[in-house]
Formats: sequence, structure tokens, C-alpha cells
Amino acid sequence: MTILDSVPPYIQPLLTNAQTIYGLPPTRRLVPYQNIRHALSLHATITPDKTFLIHYDADGSREEFTYAQFNARVHQTAGFLYDDLGVRRGDRVATLAYNHIDTVLVYFACWLIGAAVAPQNPAEDDRRIAFILRNCEAKVCFARHDTLERAAAIIYGDASDDLGAPNITQLVQMGGAPDEHYLHFETETAHRPDTFVSMQERPHLDDEALLVYTSGTTGAPKGVVLTQYNLLVDALGISHAQAITGGQRLMCVLPIHHVNGIVVTLITPLFVGASVVLNRAYSSSHFWQRIAREGVHLISVVPTLLQYSLDYAAAQEAKGASIWGDGVHKSDLRHFRHLMCGAGTLAMGLAREFEERFGFRVLHGYGLSETTCYSCHLPLDLSWDEHRHWMYDFGYPSIGCAVLSNEMAIFSADGSGVELAPGERGEICIRGHNVMQYYFKRPEANAEAFKFGWFRSGDEGFYEVDDKGRRFIFITGRIKELINRGGVKFSPFDIEEVLISYPGVKVGLAIGFKNHYMGEEVGAYVVLNEGAAVVTDELIAYCREKLTFEKSPKVVVFGTEIPVTTTGKYQRLKLQDRFSEWEHTQFRK
Repeated sequence: MTILDSVPPYIQPLLTNAQTIYGLPPTRRLVPYQNIRHALSLHATITPDKTFLIHYDADGSREEFTYAQFNARVHQTAGFLYDDLGVRRGDRVATLAYNHIDTVLVYFACWLIGAAVAPQNPAEDDRRIAFILRNCEAKVCFARHDTLERAAAIIYGDASDDLGAPNITQLVQMGGAPDEHYLHFETETAHRPDTFVSMQERPHLDDEALLVYTSGTTGAPKGVVLTQYNLLVDALGISHAQAITGGQRLMCVLPIHHVNGIVVTLITPLFVGASVVLNRAYSSSHFWQRIAREGVHLISVVPTLLQYSLDYAAAQEAKGASIWGDGVHKSDLRHFRHLMCGAGTLAMGLAREFEERFGFRVLHGYGLSETTCYSCHLPLDLSWDEHRHWMYDFGYPSIGCAVLSNEMAIFSADGSGVELAPGERGEICIRGHNVMQYYFKRPEANAEAFKFGWFRSGDEGFYEVDDKGRRFIFITGRIKELINRGGVKFSPFDIEEVLISYPGVKVGLAIGFKNHYMGEEVGAYVVLNEGAAVVTDELIAYCREKLTFEKSPKVVVFGTEIPVTTTGKYQRLKLQDRFSEWEHTQFRK
């Protein structure tokens, strides 16, 4: 596979422009490392006894690894990949696993060799995973013991059922009792030398590091190709924006099959020589406890986790216990600084309630897999009043200012390449060194994404400028999720702020559903707080007090579950069929 198979020749200059920042091409490196292996080796040599990674498994068991210990384990794993599995620089290795030290070891071992990782989300359906395994052209797949049987069915399944990945030549078991049919990760790596020397050329910053697939709601998944330089330069931007230094500790509760978990809480700590606490998954009862116990300074979350924390605090308070968890008090968290929050829709009401309840700032940010991870954050130097101004005074919480590894601008949403002025709504676009290499084997998608030399996000937004000349970006919705009622487009975010302000409403989503008279009409999908009772007509009347008739929900559908991506983004388009019975209804004032 060559770049020409993914990027048409006429798009290549536009792609190069999209990977340039303030006139500096991506060949003008902004990072001090030769590759990820160099970064790890440097820290393992200079601070060998410093903790790099603490791992909590699902049963609460804890493991701790210094930089030297982790580096040795990575070298053992790289030897297994290289000698026994034949993994070479430029190859791809897939994983079907969750947050675990073994998963991290496989990632870093691949990067030591110069191979790329194609991490799979176990929550996806079998056919989608099979498609990705075939499309990514991986030669080896690592699966946890409790996903092994499923992985085998996906890889060796019948093509008539859209299963099967014949390119996978070896399935490796991680964890559990060894199965005689598969190589066992722990057994094969336990007694290997803790030094690994490849007979090939050393890895380069331009070597592929990740092939992650977008979690869109329709169409075939698109493979996003990221290099070692992409990962390191975005870590530079994140660490600079968040003032992360080697003396700090981050915590990971997000899945490491996604760029947020990988880049923010694995690569960024490595970049600055810091530490990370890796959790199997988010747990409300352990969230603040582990922050307190491990001396965590920062954590990256998605909006749904803010809501879970609030729900847990309310339940704790109802039984007279600490809102932080049993045995934890606010004084135990004196080292904790703030939360980074992105990857999903952050409602102002939710952010305000969290900040007032817990007393910690939520630093809103934004990014995509296509821009490696975070592209912007609210600045750290804002006073409390300034922070609240940018979070709550514009109808949307600001996603902040561009990190130093990329630029951001607003262009007309029609794809014409016209840059817009402050306050004008259009498409959020990014260019910089953290922009992906391309969509793998998707020339048509690349042509659209890089149409005028910036990466087009597909998100609608605007920006305002502060007295220092900084652009504060706001996201107002996914362009495809905007509600087009009779030719007038409404952002679902505006409507949702009103819905969640109504007593008893836990989550309220504005859904554009098909309507014979208006093309699309406005509906509301509502999840209530436990024990709450809401009358539909009263909720609709409340919305009409706050919004115009045209913008107000005409129908309310109550439910208990909301489809989300693995990064916590609400999938509004999957709720449209809940409103199908009103397709031919004409709604009047």
C-alpha cells in the first residue's frame, strides 16, 4: 500500500499544507526525541527508579513499574514480537483488549520496532471488528483471555457472514491460563532478555504508530494513520497547554484503544518524564479514592463521567457519607489541580454543577483522532471570573485556544475555503504537525477532508477574541447533526441547554427527525433522574418560554438509555427512528 492509494496526487500539496504550522512544515521537528524508543530509553537511563506506570486491574489489584522496569518489560515484549511473530518495522499489529499493563507493553514494543498498532474496541460488533482487521492489514492480533474465543470467531469466521481476517497469521492470548492452541503472552515474554536490538534500521519519527478507526454512526469505518511524530508532537502541545511536568502524575480512566487514553495519559507522561495511574475502567466509587491515594494531579475525562461523579456524590450524600467516597475528604485532594474534559458534548449546566459541587475546574478541550488528540484547551492563566466567562457567557462552553502543535480557524461550512470572522458560524478546521497522515485506503475521504489545505472537522463552531488577541473557539454542533427545519438550521446544543435546566431531566437530547411538512422537525429524547416525573406538555411549554416555536421540541420521547460512542459522544442520529410516527404530523403554534 502506498500513499498514492490513499491520497490522490492533486491532494498531496493540500495535505502537506494541512500538516504545516505557521509556515513550518512537519519536517521541521518540534520535539527533542528521535522516536518513542529514544524517549523511553532516556527516562529509563536518567530516572530509572522513578515510577512510570501504576496499574489497577478490575479486582483492585495494583502493580507498579519504574521507568527502568517498564523499559525492560517492553524490550522483552519487542523480542517476542520480532523473533517469534516476525513483526518488522512498517508492519501492523492489532489488539482486542482493554486497559491492562500487557496492552501497554504491546503498544510500546511495536513502537520500539517501528511497527504500528491497530487497537480494536471490544464493545464494537463482530462484523465491524472483522472489517477493520482486514482493512488495517495487521499480521498479528493480541486478545485478552476473556475475548480470545470471540477473537478467534472474528478472525477465522465465515466470509459469508462478513467475518474473517485471513491477513492475521497469529492470534496471541494475553492473561488467563495458557490455551494450548495459542501462544501465551506472559509465558513467552517472561524469561526473555530485557534488551532488544533490531537487525533493521532504527524506528523513525515518520514511522506509523497508530491506525485508529473513526467511530461514526454510518458508513464504513475510516482508518486514521498517525505517526510516532504525531503522537509526540501532540503530547508536546498537551503538556505545554496543561503545564504538565515530570514531577506530576496523571490518571487514566478512559479506554486505551482510543487516542485520548493513549496520547493524554500514556504518551504525554512519557514525553515529560511524569507518571500515570492506569485503571481498568472508570469507577465512581474508586475515582476520587485513587486520585487521593496516588497523588494524582490531572485526569482526562468525557462529559458522561462528570455526570456519573455527580450521581455518585448524590447517592453518598443521601446516606450521610463523603461525596468523595468512603474515607476520602477534600483535604486528601490538595495536590489535585483540575480535569481535562473533551470528546463529547459538554453542557454548561453539567459543567457548572460539577465545578460548584466539587470545587475543581473543568478545563474544556477539543480534538479528534484525525488531529491525534487534543487540539485546544481553555488556558490555565484565566482567573476564576474569566474562566466562568468563557465557560458560561456565550451559550456554549468554550473549548479554548489552539495548542502549540496546531492552528485553528473557522471556515464557511460549504467547503469553499472562505475563512470567517469572529462570531460567524462555520466549520472548525485545523492544520498543524499533529494532523494525521491520511485516511487509509480512502482517497475520496481524503479529498473531502483536505479540500482547501486545512483538515475539515465536520463540526460547526465560531470564535471570539480576548484582550490578548487569543482565539477562543466554541463548538455548536456536528454539522450533520444540525437540525434543518424548513431550511433554517438549529444547533442541538442550544435546545439541550434548555432541556437539562428543567427539574427532573437528567439528559435531554435534541433530535432532528424526518417530517413531511418541514423536512425535519425538532424532537427531544429525555432521560429522567431516578424517581422524577415529568409531564410532556409542561416540558414542551417550558421550552417554548425559552425558545422560539420553530426551535422548540414538538415531541418528547422518554427513555432510559442513550447510544454513545466509546469516547462518550452521544449518537443522536441513532435516535431518529424513535420519532418516526410523527413524520407526517404538521405542528402548529
